[in-house]
Amino acid sequence: MSLRRSLQFFDVFSISTGAMISSGIFILPGVVFPYVGPALFISYFLAGIIAIIGILNVIELTTAMPKAGGAYYFVTRSMGPLVGTISGILSWLALIMKSAFAVFGMSEVIHVFFPAIPVWSSSIILTMLFILFNLAGVKAAAALENFMVIILLVTIGFFVIIGLPEVHPGAFKPLLLPGKSFNDILLATAMVYISYGGLLHATSISEEVKSPSHNIPLGIVVSVLVTIFLYVAILIIVIGVTPSQNFVGDTTSVADAAKIIAGMPGYAVMTLGAVMAFTTTAHGGLMSASRFPFALSRDGLMPSFVAAETVRRKTPWAAILITGIIMGIAAQMPLETLVKAASAVILTSYVLAAFAVIILRESRVLNYRPTYKVPFYPFFQLICIIVFSIMFINLGWDALRINLVVIALSILIYYLYGRKTSREFTLLHLLERITNRKLTGHGLEKELLEVVRHRDEIIKDEFDHQVERSGVLDMEGTMCTTTLFRAIADKFAPGVNMDPDRFYELLMERENTSSTAINHFVAIPHLILEGEGCFQIELVRCKDGAAMEGANGLVKAVFVILGTRDCRNYHLKALAAIAQIVQGNNFESRWLAARDCDQLRDILLLGKRKRTSNNG
Repeated sequence: MSLRRSLQFFDVFSISTGAMISSGIFILPGVVFPYVGPALFISYFLAGIIAIIGILNVIELTTAMPKAGGAYYFVTRSMGPLVGTISGILSWLALIMKSAFAVFGMSEVIHVFFPAIPVWSSSIILTMLFILFNLAGVKAAAALENFMVIILLVTIGFFVIIGLPEVHPGAFKPLLLPGKSFNDILLATAMVYISYGGLLHATSISEEVKSPSHNIPLGIVVSVLVTIFLYVAILIIVIGVTPSQNFVGDTTSVADAAKIIAGMPGYAVMTLGAVMAFTTTAHGGLMSASRFPFALSRDGLMPSFVAAETVRRKTPWAAILITGIIMGIAAQMPLETLVKAASAVILTSYVLAAFAVIILRESRVLNYRPTYKVPFYPFFQLICIIVFSIMFINLGWDALRINLVVIALSILIYYLYGRKTSREFTLLHLLERITNRKLTGHGLEKELLEVVRHRDEIIKDEFDHQVERSGVLDMEGTMCTTTLFRAIADKFAPGVNMDPDRFYELLMERENTSSTAINHFVAIPHLILEGEGCFQIELVRCKDGAAMEGANGLVKAVFVILGTRDCRNYHLKALAAIAQIVQGNNFESRWLAARDCDQLRDILLLGKRKRTSNNG
């Protein structure tokens, strides 16, 4: 069950940017200003830098496993279904609360212009509208998101251009309110971190992105850099033109600053910008958040009906509906509680992502193949865990209590549904490596193999089919050519109805004519068989090496090609495919690190090469 790919770079950029630029900048500054004062723009800048640090781990995981559910999928495959269920529900609720924050912002704007309409009623109506937009399908939803983000960026650009010349430097003296310290800047940083929570949106819809290895990292990084710049510019303007006594508790501070600068036209333009921001966040947030319960249900960790899709557009309608209902309820929460709770669960998601990278790398799962790797491993991940944990603690007891309630609920859901689900995960591979005990099969490697195939849009050709059917001979100890060929003959001769002695003689005759070693590591002996319609590829690993004439070293990878004369075309294509694969940068290390026959096959199945159609 795979979602349809239809999203491009600008869609990723728009979903991520639209999800970030919202209530976090249009409403939250007035709420957080009393904690720190004019230094608030520093807190937003620090939060942005920390967001980049955190999202790099998520980007690595996403390029390796672009699947619906984003962080949930990574954590489940690395730490198991119990921790995965907790992570999935935490991330789901984080995006829901981030989106509910935007719905609250829209409702506040409506209430300002139409005081007779209560905030709670407009939030319910708005949530229903967003549900309907998302049910139209991801492509239509993304197109609407792109349009609104363009309007939003133009509006903010207008505000920055007219506002920067009006900034009064004296408004930043003193930078901190009396009695405040750097610790208060850190507290404010933790509170405003929700403003960058939209970064998780893009990863949760990664399964629907074309060329995810390129479009997701580029879209996310460009998005966060643009957002940091706009946040800091907006706050410098708002703080620089608004009297501090008017800023405290003001939930329309940006529009009010525009009014000071450009009168009612400026107020109207920035109010429109705020509405666009709230709309993009709530709309994109619902789209992204709904992919978490969809992924949980698809893995058997939630009731099966949650993964229901529309027939034509493959839209996860049940997950969208459930997510929208919870979002409408969350919009009724007190504002400060909503902000702290959302920031807390987002921070927890980043901590789990850092742990997931460590576990996946240390387990040495061969089919974990990210196209981007975070540098300075593992120090980078350890710093992430420490920094996000400190920020989480700074949010206080209320945030911790909400997190504990969500974790307890997640554990309950797991024991109702997930404990019946048996799934191999990377932590078992790590324990297997440490204890030298057999704890896993090939289930996870096979799943990751299919994920990489889907990511890279690999279409299986005849070579792949032959490798999947191939026999494997895994040998230890240093040996000579005769010992190697005798073992090969005993293993593979029965498969082609040939006497092992005759098979051995043919191998030696071919080797004596010219060496089949193509370099210091690889040899490709091949035999022409009698008859018609027979073609096979057999794999041999000599862990300690085989001494073969013509090889400048001990050969450790031997590919035996067997075929009748009428399959000469397959023979030549197999030679070309193997020659390309063994030239890969990591081929030799992967070949020696493979733990079993299936992993040896996977190295060829995912090797980089030019592919041909099955019809030749």
